[in-house]
Amino acid sequence: MHKLILMIKPGTVLFLIAIFIQAMASAQQKTSFGDEVGTLDGIIKAYYEVVSVKIGEKISYKRDSMLHSPNALVGLPGKDKDGKFKMNLVSLKKYHQLADAGLEKEGFYENEISRKTENFGAVYHVWSTYESKKIITGPVIERGINSIELYFDGTRFWITSWSFDNETEKNKISAAYLIK
Repeated sequence: MHKLILMIKPGTVLFLIAIFIQAMASAQQKTSFGDEVGTLDGIIKAYYEVVSVKIGEKISYKRDSMLHSPNALVGLPGKDKDGKFKMNLVSLKKYHQLADAGLEKEGFYENEISRKTENFGAVYHVWSTYESKKIITGPVIERGINSIELYFDGTRFWITSWSFDNETEKNKISAAYLIK
């Protein structure tokens, strides 16, 4: 065992220790709400948890803001006066103002059922297929796909923007976005 250690160059050992420490620091990045934002899995988990509320509860917009970069944008699908699809881009703050106050009366649960991720350097794009329910054990009331843009600053992930579209009879989710 000692012979093997002697064969490793001192610079290599320091390099491996530095990588280990950086990985451990990234994996332990948490917001004040305990959300693990040092990993992609952790921030996506928090992204869904923050919009899921029990009857009588409200979304924590403070918690949600801690997941997003300061100038994050949200894309809200809709139709114009001619019935054509359009995407309204709003600030995260404006989205919070527009969020459905009725959720606290009915409850709302959204969870990821599939994910496709691509990245280049520090920039990540996540296609996250979701399903929504009013009661956690209840029937699915809608499905769709969230398109989430993030960046990794070397310590943690930040959501820079997201938009979504719900599944309809004319707009079915393809099998490519339902693979776990």
